[in-house]
Amino acid sequence: MKPLDNAEARTVVEESISRIVPDADFSLVGPDDKFRDVLELDSLDFLSLVELLSERTGIRIDEEDYPELTTLSDATRFLVDRTRGETDPAL
Repeated sequence: MKPLDNAEARTVVEESISRIVPDADFSLVGPDDKFRDVLELDSLDFLSLVELLSERTGIRIDEEDYPELTTLSDATRFLVDRTRGETDPAL
């Protein structure tokens, strides 16, 4: 996958969450709020989200990466950084 910019990464995160929680109201979630708490995602929902993000971006997301996926801004930054790093071996 090509490197994502912030807007594209944020869209991937929100669309992926919406597939798991179809009625997710992102107006309730600030960029630095823990979206699992606000949207009431349980651990299985979160694992489904990780799997969806990985499928959609083509990047590997390991368990040690999970703390990077707690807020919308963190998850967005993680996808931007990881897609850039995965596609450019010089990084």
